[in-house]
Amino acid sequence: MSIWSKIIGRAAESTVGGPIGALASLAGGHLGGKAVPEDDPDHAKQSVGFTIAVIALGAKMAKVDGIVTKDEITAFKEVFRVPSEELANVSKIFNQARRSSAGYEAYAEQVAGMFPNAPEVLEELLWCLAHIAKADHVIHPNELEYLKTVSDIFKLDRNTFERVTELRLDGGDADPFQILGVSPDDDDEAIKAAHRQLVREHHPDQLIAQGMPEEFVEVANTKLAHINDAYDRIKKSRANR
Repeated sequence: MSIWSKIIGRAAESTVGGPIGALASLAGGHLGGKAVPEDDPDHAKQSVGFTIAVIALGAKMAKVDGIVTKDEITAFKEVFRVPSEELANVSKIFNQARRSSAGYEAYAEQVAGMFPNAPEVLEELLWCLAHIAKADHVIHPNELEYLKTVSDIFKLDRNTFERVTELRLDGGDADPFQILGVSPDDDDEAIKAAHRQLVREHHPDQLIAQGMPEEFVEVANTKLAHINDAYDRIKKSRANR
């Protein structure tokens, strides 16, 4: 069953609970369905929770600088390859999250608790949020602070934050060394090893096994392409020395 059929109303509320489930219930109202039995309830909870968290946190992310731009909406759609028949359901959650007075921290804390042993999945979520923040080519100080706060809730350190978001803490673009989490002083073998480790950790199959919904495979592949591109840029720059 597609993840999209599980994220509205009582199905999500009974599966996930907490502020994430409550948000979906408010968005779905009395249209929500019943919870669907799962072969692996924990995995289902993680998948539904991840999906709603990206919608909710994406909505809060788009609003944090005071205005939701067309570029940010486009970036949100790039993160979400939502079937046309499910757009209305996703829009309900997105709009409810934008209207809600609840802070984004509650959503971030709940989804962090769902993945205590899968930081790579949380990194994927943070990358999605950074993609939305960078959509209008201007990082507002409030957006940077938002991303840093979510990263802290996810218990990601400064180096991981900069590697995942591809942003420096001053809001500038990260260089390829930061994206791989290495130093320009590292030798070729160390950089190669770091690249291999990131590719293993962020392979879509690995992320899905840890609870990321299959519907986010394209996002994971895009993230992996950024990692590979950073490695290729480093190799090319060193070959030209």
